[in-house]
Amino acid sequence: MACCDTCGNDYDKSFQVITASGERHTFDSFECAVHAVAPECPHCHCKILGHGVETDGGIYCCAHCAKESGESGLRDRA
Repeated sequence: MACCDTCGNDYDKSFQVITASGERHTFDSFECAVHAVAPECPHCHCKILGHGVETDGGIYCCAHCAKESGESGLRDRA
């Protein structure tokens, strides 16, 4: 068994996630993994679970948040 990095639960079905930067994390649930490693929108502070909207200034959960943060030229739909 291994302890979750987020909540500390010692769980027999824990799993590991290795990030793009090579960091290794152990979690007992997807929810704990999201809290620990998913990027956060700098405008509304929600966790970004999809692709998000990327700009030179960072990544946002949607075009609205990017626009509210001063980014331009982005749309949620083509």
